[in-house]
Amino acid sequence: MGRMIEQVLAQRGIECAGVSEDIASFDSNIAAESVCIDFTTPAAIHTNYKVLADKFKATVIGTTGWNDIKDEVKQYFEQAGKTMIYSSNFSVGVNLLFAAVDYLTKKMAVNGGYSPYIIEKHHIHKLDAPSGTARTLADIIEDNLGTNIDIQSVRCGEIPGIHTVGFEGDVDRITVTHEAFSRMGFAQGAVEAAIKADRIPGVHDFKDIVFE
Repeated sequence: MGRMIEQVLAQRGIECAGVSEDIASFDSNIAAESVCIDFTTPAAIHTNYKVLADKFKATVIGTTGWNDIKDEVKQYFEQAGKTMIYSSNFSVGVNLLFAAVDYLTKKMAVNGGYSPYIIEKHHIHKLDAPSGTARTLADIIEDNLGTNIDIQSVRCGEIPGIHTVGFEGDVDRITVTHEAFSRMGFAQGAVEAAIKADRIPGVHDFKDIVFE
């Protein structure tokens, strides 16, 4: 992801101020004028989120698997007065999927008659299961329909990411699928989020601001 983000930055004529695996040692003067794009691990977020909020002008977090401390992280950034944009998936296409599922389930809440499910497929190197994207989809469905939802996870080969949301009815089935062909879409969305983070204050889920 880091290499892809550097490639997108270069394509858009945006300077990359530096790359670091030890964010605490990153030059503080440069950090104060920079937006950090974080694609690390859940453990790294647990360790580093205060450093990110304290040192950088703004932060974009594309790492997943830290929901257990999400409220704590959001509160810390808010108290620090720093912008943070986070997402389970920065792909614009996936955020369209979020919007579509939100629309469908709000309509279903009025008419009823469908049982939802989610199937997500990823490469064998992915650290979390279910994926953060699947969890976001589940949250949308549960908020609108008030029902728990089963998520099935598949880890195989080098699949960049496939998410299918299904709604099973008595007489028909509705399915909505997003398939990533590569991780480039995630990098493009993360850079777009960094541009937004440089301009707007506060803590935001990317799906709430991506189309603004």
